[in-house]
Amino acid sequence: MTPNLDILLDLASALAIGLLIGAERGWSARNSEDDQLAAGVRTFGLVGLLGGLAALLASHLGAGVWIALLLALTILSTTAYVVALRHSSDHGQTSEIALLLTFLLGSLALADSRLLAGGCAVVVALLLRLKEPMHAALRRLSAEELSGALKLLFISIVLLPALPNQGYGPWQVFNPYVTWWMVVLIAGLGFAAYVAIRLVGTRHGLLLTALLGSVVSSTIMTMTLARLHGQRELHTLLATGLLGTSALVFPRVLLEVAVVNPQLVPGLLWPLAAATLVYALGALYWWQRASSSELPADAEPPLKNPFELAPAVRFALLLALILLLVEIARRELGDVGVYLVAVLSGLTDADAITLSLSRSALSELDPQVAVRGIALAVASNSLIKGVLIAVLGGPRLALLTLPVMAAGLGLGLALVLL
Repeated sequence: MTPNLDILLDLASALAIGLLIGAERGWSARNSEDDQLAAGVRTFGLVGLLGGLAALLASHLGAGVWIALLLALTILSTTAYVVALRHSSDHGQTSEIALLLTFLLGSLALADSRLLAGGCAVVVALLLRLKEPMHAALRRLSAEELSGALKLLFISIVLLPALPNQGYGPWQVFNPYVTWWMVVLIAGLGFAAYVAIRLVGTRHGLLLTALLGSVVSSTIMTMTLARLHGQRELHTLLATGLLGTSALVFPRVLLEVAVVNPQLVPGLLWPLAAATLVYALGALYWWQRASSSELPADAEPPLKNPFELAPAVRFALLLALILLLVEIARRELGDVGVYLVAVLSGLTDADAITLSLSRSALSELDPQVAVRGIALAVASNSLIKGVLIAVLGGPRLALLTLPVMAAGLGLGLALVLL
């Protein structure tokens, strides 16, 4: 039977897959002797084509042909690995595994999946090429960071899907799946910011460190920066960092609301955007008057552990408690009770009350009450940061930052109440 155009294109794709992976392998081993190479660009190209032909033969002669060819290639690869191991004790198995993957992807190209096979080939080549950067990153990785990453993956990929997605307790206010999903959201934001800090390094500037650190914990960054008030020449720079840290809280809250309950975004967009703008203008004003942007050597932000299970559990319990308090306050005291819970909760954590009110507004809570409650919680949390600046940073640092914070909060609350 004469091959049709589709089959020819599939076989060409299988060959191209082998050549792509083989090109990377050949480039990586370009300084090696030819007799030390288990497989080069031509070999990989032929193996990709072999995978495609094996799949084509299997469609006519049965799957046994494909299995036999795969076994034969496996035996050849294993033999080549054993021979290479006798010449070099540190010879890895990467090329042999890549050779088998090339065969499989070549077969996949003949299974009406050319694009999928090509995309996988690009990913394989990229992983092979990133050997040195990945090894360097692993060498810089601490035990705590690796543990934090694995724990974050555990709570999001393993634990979250196993939780029941239904209400429990009074008024069925506690939903394990939804509550833990919000924990994963906050933990993921914090971990991403921690990774960003590790990548750019804290020595690249106080403002960048403050902005990234505020995603992990704006309260910690506020305390860290305020304690540097003893270096008077840094006051304008510290004011820049403090205002930048506080300003990032508003878009962070808006992001959380958008993820949990997008219908609340219009009511919060302009107030939070206005507050962010005022804070940002204040930060820019002091930034232009700052003489240096370097973080002092003794001012390393105390963000040592990217993620732990115990704080995540405490945050989940806080979420559940606030959800219950909001519902009790709504039923017993009406809107005033919700506002009271929002203000008190905001004194300790703005994320928990933001997520709780956003979730409650999906059911019985009035969306406008939720919007005002979130605004009050953010204002309450910002006021606490102002107190920390005044207490830890002294009167001069407070004078540089608190008027800007008061103006931003006042404008934001005015827009909420309009």
